[in-house]
Amino acid sequence: MLASLGGLFLAAFGAATLLPFQSEVVFVALQVAEAAPLSAMIVVASIGNTLGAVVNYIMGRGVERFRGSRWFPVRDKNLARAQEWYARYGIWTLLFSWAPVGDAFTVIAGIMRTPFWLFLGLVTIAKTGRYIVLAWLTAQAQGAV
Repeated sequence: MLASLGGLFLAAFGAATLLPFQSEVVFVALQVAEAAPLSAMIVVASIGNTLGAVVNYIMGRGVERFRGSRWFPVRDKNLARAQEWYARYGIWTLLFSWAPVGDAFTVIAGIMRTPFWLFLGLVTIAKTGRYIVLAWLTAQAQGAV
């Protein structure tokens, strides 16, 4: 069981970074095999996926140090305007961080200096919600619910 949960954690973590991983396949396979309690699988996958998004956020924060470089693609004035817009409306895109393009949103959140507590809350809701829905859909497909 520990090996299964460890593998799920790594798959979920990798899937949330910019690396091409698919944690859903691992999650469903483990659920169908009843390799671990479903609640433990949801918690482990959610934590792994959220921590992977935190890596993206940190990378986004780190990009800021190159601001002002000739090759940096955004001028200070434009970045300030984008940050203002993002603070008002864009943070809600983090609720879509579970989607295939959601990894980009987590990097942008770092670039835009989203308060970490807000980032973490929204991403945790999104990531956990995805695994709950995935578990429910898998149970439906199995005829268990």
